[in-house]
Amino acid sequence: MVRWRDGKVTAVRRRWRGAVELDVVVDGEPVRAVAYPALVGEPEPGDRVLLNVSALLMGLGTGGYALVVAVPDRLPPDPPGGRDRSDGHLVKARYTPLQAIVCGVDEEASPHRQVLADAEDLAGMPVVTADLHSALPAIVAGVLADRPRLRVGYVMTDGGALPAGFSRTLDGLSATLAGTVTVGQCFGGDLEATTVHSGLLAARHVLAADVTVVCQGPGNLGTGTRWGFSGVGVGEAVNAAAVLGGRPVGALRISADDPRPRHRGLSHHSGTAYGRVALAPADLVVPADLPAEIADDVAAALGQLVAPIGRHRAVRVATDGLDAALRASPVPLRTMGRDLAGDHTYFLACAAAGRHAAALAGGDQ
Repeated sequence: MVRWRDGKVTAVRRRWRGAVELDVVVDGEPVRAVAYPALVGEPEPGDRVLLNVSALLMGLGTGGYALVVAVPDRLPPDPPGGRDRSDGHLVKARYTPLQAIVCGVDEEASPHRQVLADAEDLAGMPVVTADLHSALPAIVAGVLADRPRLRVGYVMTDGGALPAGFSRTLDGLSATLAGTVTVGQCFGGDLEATTVHSGLLAARHVLAADVTVVCQGPGNLGTGTRWGFSGVGVGEAVNAAAVLGGRPVGALRISADDPRPRHRGLSHHSGTAYGRVALAPADLVVPADLPAEIADDVAAALGQLVAPIGRHRAVRVATDGLDAALRASPVPLRTMGRDLAGDHTYFLACAAAGRHAAALAGGDQ
């Protein structure tokens, strides 16, 4: 299940929050590797490293790195606290060789314990749900396009990468977001939570978010079948937001450029997540000016999500100004190997969902 290699670090390429990229020589060949210093310490040139090269050999687009499992000749010191549970006992990536123990936002040792213990609901906070991690910066751009003072929180679910540090997007958005809450098995956010529910409450009551985005970390698992993809969690996020008294806003996965028929127009991922998994109503947002070649197909697919069920509401949102907001994003926009120009409709649909969420948010920002 794991393809192991022994390598030697030759250079540190670059760093971002939570991760470091390395040049490593394995069997005489150079490879790119990623290490998470919080887990394995700080690799340096000359260090011997143990690597998991499975994703690298598979040629995965998002996860195509060798991953540093250990720096065996220079182990990091133990974290402070030892066996003392007062510094947290939430275990993430449970029972894997690199399970991490963190302090949950609502644990007894957390300074936010009482706030979360008293939290009842989201007080109507808009919650934007999306399939892919690439949607995050576009949604944020849409939220802030009209109301730049709104506080935007991010709840990262564990359908993709588990370490938040793998995401260079989060590093680039660190000055823009109110903060990140990592939930489920993922870890490394500004706050740690056990479930999407507690993560949403933390975003609202600890990060003071006016709008929160929920989507998986980088990467996406899909088999091409109706149910076999990690994005079904979008529907569960809608349910969680509704149960907690939030306003679910669905960012639809719409593309005029994806070469795969199942993702062209309205992706089958959105169809299943909102049409079959989400049991609570959501505002499903569509840009008002879709390309003519997909507009009829999207309208027909959206009609299947709204009319027969009678649960969701289709919302058409004007897109004037959103292209400029997307181009001003502090991080590069990229999805499935395509940039903003290569899949403009996808990013525009995400930004439109953000704009709608901003319109629903309270306050005078």
